[in-house]
Amino acid sequence: MESVSRKIREFRKAKGMTLKELSEATELSVGFLSQVERGTSSLAITSLKKIADALQIEMADFFQKDIAIKYINKQEDQKPFQTTRSDSTFTMLSGHFNDRKMEAFKVLVKPLQVDTFTFGHPGEEFHYVLKGAIIFVVEQEEFYLKEGESIHFPSELKHMWKNPLNEETVIISVLTPVIF
Repeated sequence: MESVSRKIREFRKAKGMTLKELSEATELSVGFLSQVERGTSSLAITSLKKIADALQIEMADFFQKDIAIKYINKQEDQKPFQTTRSDSTFTMLSGHFNDRKMEAFKVLVKPLQVDTFTFGHPGEEFHYVLKGAIIFVVEQEEFYLKEGESIHFPSELKHMWKNPLNEETVIISVLTPVIF
């Protein structure tokens, strides 16, 4: 997160924007943006997207610029990670090259895990159940998916998931836009 905070400040200054101007463009408070730039506050993907749009850059620019081209993602290079809003474990499956439009993950959802935080963000989501079952809640409508089934929806719709089983569920997820 520290490098993202630093890059937000760098991009803002390169555009000649003040914190107040960025605040007006994103509808995020000056105080919050200041904390984000100093690395004392975390931010949601939706807020990062607002900042990227206001700075007229891609969200991926916050994470890496001029990355090395890598089309193949070998198993030994895949590093699982977690986000602050979910107990799920994510593993990046996508290649790495500039101007990617989508991102693929393998997601491990813990037994009986419920992600109660619902959110919407720009883009699309596709999820395929490799093992187990999952309930997707999209705009308060529940979709129960079993192994071999999938769901695809505009991610602007408020959504979340929950694992109804006493065993781990494994999902392949493909998202747009690129966020990592």
